Amino acid sequence: MRTLVASLALAAIGSPVMADKATPQKLTLERVFASPALAGAAPRALKLSPDGTVLTSLRPRADDRERYDLWAVDTRTGVARMLVDSAEIGSGAELSEAEKMQRERARIGGTRGIVAYDWAPDGKSLLVPLDGDLFIATLDGKVRRLTATKSTELDATVSPRGGFVSFVRDQNLFVTELATGAERRLTRDGGGTLSWGLAEFVAQEEIGRTKGAWWSPDDKRLAVARVDESKVAIVSRAAIGAEGTKVYDQRYPRAGAANATVDLYVTNSDGSGQVKVDLGTNADIYLARVNWSPDGKTLYVQRESRDQKTLDLLKVEPTTGASSVVFSEHSKTWLNLHDDFRALKDGSILWSSERDGFSHLYRWQTGRWTQLTSGPWMVKNVVGVDEARGLVYFTGNRETPIDQNLYSVPLAGGQVVLLTQTGWWNAAVMSRDASKIIVTRSNPSQPDQTYLADAVGRHLSWVEENRVESSHPYAPYFAEHVPTVFGTLRAANGSVLHYKLLKPDLAQGQRAPVFVQVYGGPGAGRQVTDAWGGALQQYLVQRGWIVFSIDGRGTPDRGVAFEGQIYRAMSSVEVDDQLTGVNWLKEQDFVDPAKIAVYGWSYGGYMTLRLLERAPGVFAAGVSGAPVTRWELYDTHYTERYMGNPMTEAAAYLRSDALPHADAITDPLLLVHGMADDNVVFENSTALMAKLQESAHPFETMVYPGQTHRVAGPGISAHLWKTILAFLDRQVVNKEQK
Repeated sequence: MRTLVASLALAAIGSPVMADKATPQKLTLERVFASPALAGAAPRALKLSPDGTVLTSLRPRADDRERYDLWAVDTRTGVARMLVDSAEIGSGAELSEAEKMQRERARIGGTRGIVAYDWAPDGKSLLVPLDGDLFIATLDGKVRRLTATKSTELDATVSPRGGFVSFVRDQNLFVTELATGAERRLTRDGGGTLSWGLAEFVAQEEIGRTKGAWWSPDDKRLAVARVDESKVAIVSRAAIGAEGTKVYDQRYPRAGAANATVDLYVTNSDGSGQVKVDLGTNADIYLARVNWSPDGKTLYVQRESRDQKTLDLLKVEPTTGASSVVFSEHSKTWLNLHDDFRALKDGSILWSSERDGFSHLYRWQTGRWTQLTSGPWMVKNVVGVDEARGLVYFTGNRETPIDQNLYSVPLAGGQVVLLTQTGWWNAAVMSRDASKIIVTRSNPSQPDQTYLADAVGRHLSWVEENRVESSHPYAPYFAEHVPTVFGTLRAANGSVLHYKLLKPDLAQGQRAPVFVQVYGGPGAGRQVTDAWGGALQQYLVQRGWIVFSIDGRGTPDRGVAFEGQIYRAMSSVEVDDQLTGVNWLKEQDFVDPAKIAVYGWSYGGYMTLRLLERAPGVFAAGVSGAPVTRWELYDTHYTERYMGNPMTEAAAYLRSDALPHADAITDPLLLVHGMADDNVVFENSTALMAKLQESAHPFETMVYPGQTHRVAGPGISAHLWKTILAFLDRQVVNKEQK
């Protein structure tokens, strides 16, 4: 039963207010992708000032949904104002290739303006990177330039006490003293295949580590990664654009091949006293995480084995680099990395682990483990820790796998308290002192809302209520909005599978075609969540499509046993579970069983191919976007985590790859790929094209010059979906059945 405090907090928020009566309008593809965004105001990168009095965020411009400016809201008065206008101070200079690729890996490729910022510890100013240079913005609206160079400054960070800004320029680490503006170059040999202070490709793309330099709490030292990519194979990536082709020799670590060599050093803030951290005798490891203790006397390093079955927490003496193992995690399949490590002031460590089959919080102290949460549900991530009150705040899915909520639990163990309203997908950010919470939530009928809460979850004020009312961009279309229906089915082994379905208003006896949207892979990309699904799915429903998704075995947030069934067996149980969903659809009296299409992107594109290969004739057509066709072409950390090393697991790769089985495809296929994709490289699709041509199987294709893994942008998104829907009209909706 919920506590009284939590119940009062939920009651204070209430339900969303639906649209005022307005003349109903039908969605168009052009409007779905136009500005302002139909989801309304959607701030990102929300942060609270150190004292909690100012909330900052990046907000898209009303006339350009891809350009972001820095905004500030006074949490006491609710008054909002633009703090930095990106168009006013930006140069419009073309981004460097390194920054473009960083944005791709952060899934913000195509965005413009301000995409990141950092509060100074005194709460009086903010560091703002823009168009390759660095700026300092103060709360009075003034902005001063910190750098003005032809080179791009990457990964800029304000030191914990506010004395310095560190950044990477030309693959070397620099530090600027804010009081004097004096700039120091801390490393000298960066260049070519060697870089300092940057996260390597797999760290950014797969490991979830975007940094390569870490300040100690007292501003005296930095831990810095040294990355040597000389042994990583070169992939000549042709970024084919409308006005020509640029060829990039990209260091891309394919499965089974060499990774970058990553070393860790500790240096004083003036560049002196550099020592190498002892990461062990085996250089073929992953530098997973780096953290400092609160007093700055100890550096903690997470070292992951190449097979990702062992994770060691190392304790490092920063003046000598000497290390020792604090504890280790082990798995028979793979370990999922997390950001839940917290070194507490009393010397204990907050940690999360899947050792009991589900992700839960633990406290380690002098060799003794105390489990703080338990049960058949998952802790997602730690949001904040209040050591004075003895509480840890975290998100998780205790109530249902399709929701995400915010909870608290005592650091000494005890009752888990729900702090947000169920029936929503909630995310949260806390102030440094854990006194205030910024909650962002949505559900299938309400786009993102953001509110300020206190430490027990009580709603204090709206940051962005974003109600779908008369002035909201989506209001003219809300009368046609179709609710999302959730349900469950059983897999062949009895596992519970969650699905969602959106259905047009059908006459008695009328049957409709089905658009099955699939991802199906591990680690990310869940389709069935109690969150805003966007206007595109509503547009499909207005065109007469039933939209359906099911999250099969192998998808995350359901525990080790559920996710681990794809170990060395990709496209096995997750394909079976998609077919379980399709078989259920065909039994429904509102479904036209001969007109079921499947669509997916990335892993979903791969799943589309495998579904067509494994079950010819089941689908009327398939649309595969940016698919992996041979896992040997994909990167080490992701692929080997689930499939092992292709040198020793060749049979598993042969079973799972889409390319060797392509001649089994007999149904209509549309293949789509960006021609400058550096993630799932274009070779995946060209290899499939050649194989289909060799087997004389006709297919359709659309490739996008200059587009990366994210094929999107003004005009591009509408063109993509017009292409997809024209294909589905020909092959599914209007095709006469034999």
